[in-house]
Amino acid sequence: MAITDELIAALGTDAVLTGDDVSSRPISFWRPHQRLTARALVRPSTTEQLAAALKLCNDARQTVVTHGGLTGLVEGEQTTSDDIVISLERMTRIEEINPTDRTMIVQAGAILQTIQEAAEAQGMMFPLDLGGRGSCTIGGNIATNAGGNRVVRYGMTRDMVLGLEAVLPDGTIVSSMNQMVKNNAGYDLKHLFIGSEGSLGIITRAVLRLRELPATRNTLLVAAPEFSLLPRLLKKLDSDLGGTVSAFEVMWNDFYRLVSTPPAKTAPPMSQEYPYYALIETLGATEESMQASLEAALEEGLIVDAVVAQSEAQRLQLWAMRDDVEQIAQYAPTVAFDVSLRISMMESYVEEVASRVKQTYPDAALFIFGHMGDGNLHIVVGPGVKGKEVRKKVEACVYEPLAEISGSVSAEHGIGLEKKPYLNLSRSEIEINLMRTIKKTLDPRGILNPGKIFDMAPG
Repeated sequence: MAITDELIAALGTDAVLTGDDVSSRPISFWRPHQRLTARALVRPSTTEQLAAALKLCNDARQTVVTHGGLTGLVEGEQTTSDDIVISLERMTRIEEINPTDRTMIVQAGAILQTIQEAAEAQGMMFPLDLGGRGSCTIGGNIATNAGGNRVVRYGMTRDMVLGLEAVLPDGTIVSSMNQMVKNNAGYDLKHLFIGSEGSLGIITRAVLRLRELPATRNTLLVAAPEFSLLPRLLKKLDSDLGGTVSAFEVMWNDFYRLVSTPPAKTAPPMSQEYPYYALIETLGATEESMQASLEAALEEGLIVDAVVAQSEAQRLQLWAMRDDVEQIAQYAPTVAFDVSLRISMMESYVEEVASRVKQTYPDAALFIFGHMGDGNLHIVVGPGVKGKEVRKKVEACVYEPLAEISGSVSAEHGIGLEKKPYLNLSRSEIEINLMRTIKKTLDPRGILNPGKIFDMAPG
């Protein structure tokens, strides 16, 4: 019996899509016109159904690719016509919200924004926040250890997960649904799956750590004449405001102009002539203390202009400008990067990258923005020409300087297929071999997301 027939027999026709029901779907949020290619798409509605499906696939040595909200940026969702795709789109339930323990139990297919809104309805907050909140799934967020806008205060997704349930490639269900903040009893197995990009097991449920909903939220946009002033501004605000700075997003001039000039969605909130802009959010600071700190920053010359959101609509407008990254499509074809490095190295690193890009492609467009507060920059290069060799040259411009300063080729997007050739710039041979050992132990037949992150060791 063919594997698709076995899956249908075990799970039912509503859980296993084939033919046009598969090919009519887009492969990615970012490639809406590229169609999905796969033997079948399996949509379990329970952990037990997923376990049954994976056991069948493992027994048949059938490769499996996991799909979440399809908002990933490193080609982790890519498939072949021989793959089975597994989507948890029917496992979206919020099972429990416990305000006393400040926890939430969710199924992995739940949309991030739905989780945020459910927490807020109970006077709580789930701090993870990113531009794709309306379509990304919590399972995908966990599998990629998503970062986003509030890492500077609340950490990565890893810091917001207390426990989880996952299914191993052979169908074994690992239920480690810890609901305590402290649990030091042996290895914390959830960390095997957080950030593993679906290569070790498929996450089905999770226990999330909630926080109290802040009584106040201040959002402001400031301009600085020099990059060296921005780290000083971050330290000042965070110190003055008692550690309440939750976002510190920096936009270089070219990116600010891009997202505040038609056809962008937002008009410029301040002059487009400044070299650097920072979108800052505080959660819990009083408006008076924020204003006092801001005025002191102006007097000290750390900033030269500022706009403070006076309403929720204005706050959302400022964030909409920062999130309007789709405007970069005007300069297609582009190559996008997500890198991590120490704040103290950022200015010299960006200068080095810009110099290399301009030497290689003098007419290239270069846009830089990102979560400076936690050392994460997004770099987009529009070289003006396309091709595999062009991409390799651009990648060399961005990645090679990272190796010299012990930076990372991936801050929050993961490795997937796109960054696999450069993993060795950020991880040692010993580290990569240990990753392969873990993969071989949990997925000896190599069926889960094959070829993603790294290639399996032979044998």
